[in-house]
Amino acid sequence: MERYNEITNKNQREIVLLQGRPCAWGKCIFCDYIADNSKDEDAMVRLNHEVLSRVTGKYGVLEVINSGSCFELPEETLDEIAKVIREKKIQKLFFEAHWIYRHKLEEMRARMGVPIIFKIGVETFDYDFRQRVLNKHADFREPGEVAEYFDSPCLMVGIQGQTKDMIRYDIDCLKRYFKLGTVNVYNNNTTPIRRDQALVDWFMDEYQWLMEDPAVEVLYEITDFGVG
Repeated sequence: MERYNEITNKNQREIVLLQGRPCAWGKCIFCDYIADNSKDEDAMVRLNHEVLSRVTGKYGVLEVINSGSCFELPEETLDEIAKVIREKKIQKLFFEAHWIYRHKLEEMRARMGVPIIFKIGVETFDYDFRQRVLNKHADFREPGEVAEYFDSPCLMVGIQGQTKDMIRYDIDCLKRYFKLGTVNVYNNNTTPIRRDQALVDWFMDEYQWLMEDPAVEVLYEITDFGVG
């Protein structure tokens, strides 16, 4: 598994995939990504130290991801991230967190000491599909509620049961309420949720302009960020 990469097109930065404790929610019906976690604190700290040692600070921007939320990383690893920020002169940090951690974001911003772009896996702003189909456990009703806490939503497109109107609404919300965002094109995995290829084809044609939008990263493959 590759755990370090450099993103050199939009929003240039270094990115690391670290290991944390099991996702606090861990019941999203489409997700098998939670397999990359551990309960062995010492092993996680050693692995994360090795990965973080590769950070150079060349862009002044670092993204840290794990199979869950940044709050599930070991305390020692969080301390080391803060140390890397200081030593490598990182000026901006990307973290990701679940909706359930929304009231802890400011605490983490203070701990790291640099501006943090907080991502959140929204998947869709359609409440019923998000909650009842995807089982996301994120009970906001309006995109403005998310924008009060988070900076960059991650959307998912191309799932069976999703509609073109849902996707149109999601992209409109992203552009209307947020300065940054990510769109993940769904790929089949070990879960029962399946990809709608016709919907994917429509999206890639209808929203081709997003490929040139500097504020939106479209991931066609789950490894498009070079880690995983």
